[in-house]
Amino acid sequence: MFIGTLSVDLLLGDVRSLKQKRAVVRPIIAEIRRRYEVAVAEVGHLDLHRRAELGVAVVASDAAHCRAVLDNVERLVAGRPEIELLAARQLLRSDDDDSLALPDRMRLPASMRPGDSVGRAEGPWPPPTSGPHEFVDDGDGGQADHQGES
Repeated sequence: MFIGTLSVDLLLGDVRSLKQKRAVVRPIIAEIRRRYEVAVAEVGHLDLHRRAELGVAVVASDAAHCRAVLDNVERLVAGRPEIELLAARQLLRSDDDDSLALPDRMRLPASMRPGDSVGRAEGPWPPPTSGPHEFVDDGDGGQADHQGES
């Protein structure tokens, strides 16, 4: 699995208010979503009326597809006459990257894993904060909360 992200920094044309900014940015976001079926949002320069930063994310089974989609999104944005593309940054990660893995102690107890009914876990939730807590999958269905064990 590959995760591709694109961040584009935009300078908007003749925009004098945040309301006018929204009228320019929202159609761009909608077109990107419609054409490429990616996640996209305004992520930066929210209080500046002539600047906008958009974040785009795509998940695919191969890196080439991620790159192609992000390149197409970048070309679409750069081709808009009412804005100027100041910067574009792409990042591609795979699920093999250590930066995407959760630490072992972040695993959910077995009773809280997807597919199980919510509220089935025994004991207090969230767990008490009196000391270091670690959830360990020891086959007891997540019933035990192991303090200080490693």
